[in-house]
Amino acid sequence: MTATEATERDGADGSGTAPDGSLPQPAPGATPPQAPPLTAKAAAELVGTAALVAIVVGSGIQATELTKDVGLQLLANSTATVFGLGVLIVLLGPVSGAHFNPVVTLAEWWTARRGGAGVSARELAVYVPAQMAGAIAGSFLADAMFGVPLVKWSTHNRSSGNLLLGEVVATAGLILLIFGLARTDRLRFAPVAVASYIGAAYWFTSSTSFANPAVTVGRAFTDTFAGIAPGSVPGFIAMQLVGAGVGLALVALIFMPGRKTAE
Repeated sequence: MTATEATERDGADGSGTAPDGSLPQPAPGATPPQAPPLTAKAAAELVGTAALVAIVVGSGIQATELTKDVGLQLLANSTATVFGLGVLIVLLGPVSGAHFNPVVTLAEWWTARRGGAGVSARELAVYVPAQMAGAIAGSFLADAMFGVPLVKWSTHNRSSGNLLLGEVVATAGLILLIFGLARTDRLRFAPVAVASYIGAAYWFTSSTSFANPAVTVGRAFTDTFAGIAPGSVPGFIAMQLVGAGVGLALVALIFMPGRKTAE
């Protein structure tokens, strides 16, 4: 079964449910599908977020060891992130939806409260801690693999206003992309589309597109190329939440359901 077929089978958001919240109908003679248990979803979010942060931090360390050219370092870091993120979405999307990002989970919960498809309050309460724990574990893992001291706070200050604006733009674009794909029933393209967007946003945003509170927290634990000083973390997370709100507003504006023409 291809990744696209698996996505179509498991529902548009990869959660095992159809867009209307019901389980998809199995093919004749097939075993009826079942939604993964919450423990499996939490494990997928923890492992996926840990792997994502390990990729971001580890490729940054590797890049700085191979070259002193900052442009090449960023190129190596962004390329590894694009490929790694795409693989993780394909692998874990059918289990948890492959959020790996608290703002994506919060946005899904918000849309579910307003009658759309998304995570429940119970899933929200499990996903976000799993993502945070996974991000920190991924940072430790990357540092351990490269012999870097563990739990060394980053000294990379990222508190200037232009970087905060970059986080608003990066996060708004990510939310617009994900929920725009969902509104147009094209989430099967999410692995390529989301990974490509993050790769591009590394370069067109001033902040190099963290766009993820869990990843932001995890990257504070490593004093390497991808790190962020703890004092810069609250500002980044605040702007990511603002960006999520902007992204959802743009989704509502751009993908507004058409009105039926009165006869």
